[in-house]
Amino acid sequence: MKDTYRPVVSEAVAAEIADAREPVQYQHAEVLAPEAEVLAVDEAVLQLASAYQARDIVSPKHADDAVHIALAAGAEVDLLVRGNFRHIVRYEKIRLFNAMNLERGYKPLQIYSPREVAHDGED
Repeated sequence: MKDTYRPVVSEAVAAEIADAREPVQYQHAEVLAPEAEVLAVDEAVLQLASAYQARDIVSPKHADDAVHIALAAGAEVDLLVRGNFRHIVRYEKIRLFNAMNLERGYKPLQIYSPREVAHDGED
């Protein structure tokens, strides 16, 4: 499985995982350790995240979610795995994020829940 993806994680996700339950921390470490590239928040990421908020795709209350999407778009990842179903992993939201990404010169981003991409070792 590790040959099929390049794991990336943000500083923001690392902080969230530190506060998560132990099983979540274990799964996170198992999937990402130690090859994950850590993405840092920069001005371009903050501008894209602000654009999501200005377009009412994400409310200011959920600014961290906008940063996660902007980080993934800026890093040109193909797939973002996120468990936030209310604000991110919804068809209509994904379409809006991708419309903004395309307007800003970023490629579309596939966003899935962890369950959708889990691999149990069987073909």
